[in-house]
Amino acid sequence: MDIFEKCSTFTTAKDAIKQGFYPYFIPLTENEGTVVEYKGHKLIMCGSNNYLGLTTHPKVKEAACKATEHFGTSCTGSRFLNGTLEFHEQLEHELAAWVGKEAALVFSTGMQANLGTVSAIVGSKDIVVLDKDDHASIVDGARLSYGKIERYRHNDMNHLERVLKSLPEESGKIIIVDGLFSMEGDLAPLPEIIPLAKKYGARLMVDDAHGMGVTGGGRGTSHHFGVTKDVDLIMSTFSKSFASLGGFIAGDADVVHYIKHFARSLIFSASIPPGNAAAALAALQVMRDEPERIERVNQIGDKMRRGFKELGFDIGNSETPVIPIFIGSDEKTFLTWKLLFEAGIFVNPIISPAVSPGRQLLRTSYMATHTDEQLDTVLEIFSRIGKQVGLI
Repeated sequence: MDIFEKCSTFTTAKDAIKQGFYPYFIPLTENEGTVVEYKGHKLIMCGSNNYLGLTTHPKVKEAACKATEHFGTSCTGSRFLNGTLEFHEQLEHELAAWVGKEAALVFSTGMQANLGTVSAIVGSKDIVVLDKDDHASIVDGARLSYGKIERYRHNDMNHLERVLKSLPEESGKIIIVDGLFSMEGDLAPLPEIIPLAKKYGARLMVDDAHGMGVTGGGRGTSHHFGVTKDVDLIMSTFSKSFASLGGFIAGDADVVHYIKHFARSLIFSASIPPGNAAAALAALQVMRDEPERIERVNQIGDKMRRGFKELGFDIGNSETPVIPIFIGSDEKTFLTWKLLFEAGIFVNPIISPAVSPGRQLLRTSYMATHTDEQLDTVLEIFSRIGKQVGLI
């Protein structure tokens, strides 16, 4: 059999393109933050992770330009060899202080941070326990490790305890959860997870890619719940609130030092470019200097959750500026996405296997820079389209 046969027989996406219902890889011609353009068509962006709107902040753009002018466009090597600048270490120091940990380590992407950290920490005699809604990068990191993987139903503490209770005491164990779950906008119940972790001798890692800059005054979900000291590892990415590209892991100095020397995705990948490091550092400074942005994005989340509920949409258990609109079938999800797109609203259609069958949804997310007028327009268009397709 030809190994490429699967490629020629995969026609699902091609069929959707022909029918005009393909919602992915949309090449934007303009991106001004809350407004984007596709082939001359202006849309209000409600599908971005630019939660604080910092990709267009003058200080962030200036920092990226200055660093690129001074250091060039790339470090042309891994952190392990020639790719570490003082800039990287300054960023790590400030990130560790921001999240309340001893040390931090910067990776080239958030995906690499999870792949490297999880595969380095989890050995052949260890067990990693995952929430079933954990991000794919966590799952892939666990698969790359030599350890055993156990999973529990999303935010189900009774099931988590049953899983932990079944594990051998002599095994090393780590629970890994998203702080803010990126599809449905709910939070991991860290105050309930921590006692279980301690009871059964497990460590705890929180992936706060979407929570950082949003929850806990911008310091993340652990800070939001006041449990930072009880969370062993905190991970986040620069591609959301930090308006850049990259990621980091933070924790005790000895643990971070170990990851630094065993994370293959760090050792065998070129380091984050100077411009990206500078942008992330500048974004962190803006978070400190302009806390009103963090307050604003959460106020917007409150407004939109309330608005969607009043209209009759099912938004699940969202408690953040990430708000799902549950639809329940692939076909209706694509149809609703298309009608919204044509009406000037950009959202993200999420279908199985990214979510469980029957949980298909439109993922909406909001920025501190959205205006009230834009938000009211979004609710008005959603109301009209929702009635048209029978969602409300």
